[in-house]
Formats: sequence, C-alpha cells, structure tokens
Amino acid sequence: MWMRLTLALSFMGLVAHGQGNSIQFEMANMREDMRGLIQRVGELTLRVEQLERENAALRSGADNAAQTYVTVAQLNDAVADLNRIVKSSASASKSDILQEVNRKLSALAKQTNAAVESVAKGMAQRPAVQTTFSENYSQEGTSYTVQKGDTISSIAQKTGARMQDIINANKIGDPTRLQVGQTLFIPSAK
Repeated sequence: MWMRLTLALSFMGLVAHGQGNSIQFEMANMREDMRGLIQRVGELTLRVEQLERENAALRSGADNAAQTYVTVAQLNDAVADLNRIVKSSASASKSDILQEVNRKLSALAKQTNAAVESVAKGMAQRPAVQTTFSENYSQEGTSYTVQKGDTISSIAQKTGARMQDIINANKIGDPTRLQVGQTLFIPSAK
C-alpha cells in the first residue's frame, strides 16, 4: 500500500508535467487505496473500542475480586483465632474430664474397699486351710474323676472311703474347691 502511495506522489509530479491518461488511472487507484485505508481504519477503530470495553470490564472484575478475596494475613489471623478457641475448649474439656475421672476413681475405690472388706470377713469365717497332711491312709486304691456337684463327702459315700483319707491322699487344702474333671486318688477302706 505504501508503495502505491509513493507511486501516486510520483505521478502527481508527472501530472504537473503533462502526462494525462496514465495520471487519471493512477489517481483512480489512489482513491481506491484511500477508500480501503479508510475502511481499514474504521475496522481498527471499532476493534480498539471493543478492547477498551473489555479492558474496563476486566478492571471492574479485578476490583470486585480484590474486595471478595481475603489476604494471607487475614487468613492467618483467622487460623490463629481458631487455634486459640480450640486450645481454650480443649483446656476446659480436660478439666471436666479430669473431674469426671476423679469422681469415678473415688467411687471405684469405695467399691473395691467394700469388696476387700467383704472378702476379708469371709476369710475370717472360713475354716482354716489344712496345710499338713497325714500319711496314715491306705496306699492302695483307685482313681476318681470329679463330676459336677461332687463334694468330698459325696465322693466318700460313693466310694466307701473316709473323707479324711481322700483329703490326705490328695493333699487337698480346701475341700470346698474341687474342680470338675480333677482326678483324685481314692484310698481303699482299711
């Protein structure tokens, strides 16, 4: 396009020197080029206006976005506040929990003491556990497996042996504590 403009100026100089038809032809070409340039300038003007509107919309959006987003400092402050609240709540909860645990431990201690006293009273009322055993029983006999509900007395009646001989032969310290399935030596009657 610039080339044509340069040529047009050159031809204007020729018109002044008397070159008739070719100058008119060149003038027509220049007018056409000028119309094309004017049209192109109009299109570019419209595009610039459109870009300015888009730019204004983007600036407005950026201003709104700046108002709606929090800064890192604001976020850090909010997190610090939450941490303080959580620590305060945790401290209060710990205190409440410790009081509840203390209360339950006191109640459990009372129950344990009562149970120990009960066992101690029961032990005082029980007959003394036999710790020495006589060897004065028959060394011959049979074996017997304790069944559910058996006592030394019932076993003695079933087998015809003496209770004391069964106790001595099996070194039973507490005759009330027979176990089902336990095998006993039953001395023969003398």
